[in-house]
Amino acid sequence: MRQPDRATGLLVGLAGASAVVLGAFGAHALSNVLDARGIELWHTAVSYHFWHVLALVFAVMAAAGRARRIAIAAFAMGIVVFCGSLYALALGAPRWFGAITPLGGVAFIVGWIALGVALAAKASRDAR
Repeated sequence: MRQPDRATGLLVGLAGASAVVLGAFGAHALSNVLDARGIELWHTAVSYHFWHVLALVFAVMAAAGRARRIAIAAFAMGIVVFCGSLYALALGAPRWFGAITPLGGVAFIVGWIALGVALAAKASRDAR
């Protein structure tokens, strides 16, 4: 199993901690502030945020090579763009702001494909 470098380890820690903080903030501080749509957006953002923190951990620990670096960058970008835009919309950002949300979704897709490529390449190397 691969060990993370310092920057990647800090990225994973920050991503995970921010998911917990934002989840708690939504559940406690925003529960009486947001309307039903805002709560739904917040919940979706937190859910994707957490799942992709786990994907980051897996990419850091299990994969190798250039595809691994692409996966890590894409997952991080997806968290910022996809989840960040949903958090902003829940807090009242203009509706047009939602136009960037799909770009974060594309980053997540790229991350998963890159992770698959990295794991396949690692398995191929390990089999030799």
